[in-house]
Amino acid sequence: MSAYLVRHQRGQRDDILIDAPDLTLTFEGDWAIFSDSQGPSLAVPAERGATIQRIDPDDTGQEQDDTTAKGPAPQE
Repeated sequence: MSAYLVRHQRGQRDDILIDAPDLTLTFEGDWAIFSDSQGPSLAVPAERGATIQRIDPDDTGQEQDDTTAKGPAPQE
């Protein structure tokens, strides 16, 4: 699954997390465009000063869904 975090300069209230199994990111002119099999789903203008970070669950070693974890939390 592909996931991206779009962070805006103003802070967390404007941040966006977007994910989908077939999500792609392309750049056209001054726009970052997220698309999936249904077509474009989000466009972010460069003038907003956003940074885009890819944060795929598979890359972090974390489970995609916290509800699938079984057993107690590890003790230190």
